[in-house]
Amino acid sequence: MPRPGRGARPGASRPEPSPPGNRPGPGDPGRAPVPQVSNRLAIERLLVTADIKKTGPEDVPPPPAAGPEAIRAIPVRHYGRYVTAILAIALFGLVVYAFSQGDINWGTIPEYFFDDRIIEGVWKTLLLTVLSMAIGIVGGILLAVMRLSKNPVTSSIAWFYIWFFRGTPVLVQLFVWFNLGLVFQYINLGFYRDEWSDFMTPLLTALLGLGLNEAAYMAEICRAGLLSVDEGQTEASHALGMSHSKTLRRVVIPQAMRVIVPPTGNEVINMLKTTSLVSAVQYAELFKFAQDIGSASGAPVEMYFLAAAWYLVMTSILSVGQYYLERYYARGSSRTLPPTPLQKIRSTVFSVRRPKGVSA
Repeated sequence: MPRPGRGARPGASRPEPSPPGNRPGPGDPGRAPVPQVSNRLAIERLLVTADIKKTGPEDVPPPPAAGPEAIRAIPVRHYGRYVTAILAIALFGLVVYAFSQGDINWGTIPEYFFDDRIIEGVWKTLLLTVLSMAIGIVGGILLAVMRLSKNPVTSSIAWFYIWFFRGTPVLVQLFVWFNLGLVFQYINLGFYRDEWSDFMTPLLTALLGLGLNEAAYMAEICRAGLLSVDEGQTEASHALGMSHSKTLRRVVIPQAMRVIVPPTGNEVINMLKTTSLVSAVQYAELFKFAQDIGSASGAPVEMYFLAAAWYLVMTSILSVGQYYLERYYARGSSRTLPPTPLQKIRSTVFSVRRPKGVSA
């Protein structure tokens, strides 16, 4: 039996719902009239909503997503660079204009540029540079080892040598070597005895003056390179039974070359230019021959320009060699080697020829 509802009298039963076909009319007692029109409208709205949902946003393709707006970069204007560039170009133009108005016979320079005496002077300059640098490098390595030695005598001698030759000008040293014949009449080495004037030739004077002076500078360069190698390398070599000299030759010096080579290249270029000083001790090299030709032809200034042009050619060639040598010894210290001049030119040419918007 159904449970009586709240507020219903006991014994009273709930009325049974009538079937849909026998719905009570307006006059039936106990029932409110059902609005037929409103039910039909609600059903129609449900059908329309269902149709809309079926053809909703799932069936309509979404609009194409717009990409990010391109950033318009405005370059920074460097007015200081423009001003300095204009001033530099103006100054260069003034210098060129001043020399163009001077009384200079420019045709004399190409006339004597490949003269036999000039070419001989070029070869003698290169020979003097190579020999002087060989003396300087060998002496510099020995002085650097002596300077780092724990022996106070050898260390003090090396320090005094470096202090003296670095503290006096090269030209003064050349004149001292050249005029020692005024102090010593003979040279006697036991196995060799000769007059000083015959022994101290202009070539030997130039080699001693330039080579011994260069050894003082190379000693400091080599000492810095040797100190750049970690002490653990030396300790490990000694632990393997290697002697001190073998450790220097096989372990320390090869690693120190990365630090020694760049300043040594600068010293070679500097030595090439310093050879012009030996004309003061009567050694015939490029500058001496240029002076003689200028005095004979009546065009001394033009010959000085010719000598300067040859020095520029030789130093430029040495600079290229120095670059490749530094690049060779930098293989173990840098992951990517710097591009060579040919690679720079090639990349520049290809970047200019490449059309805009095409990647490499």
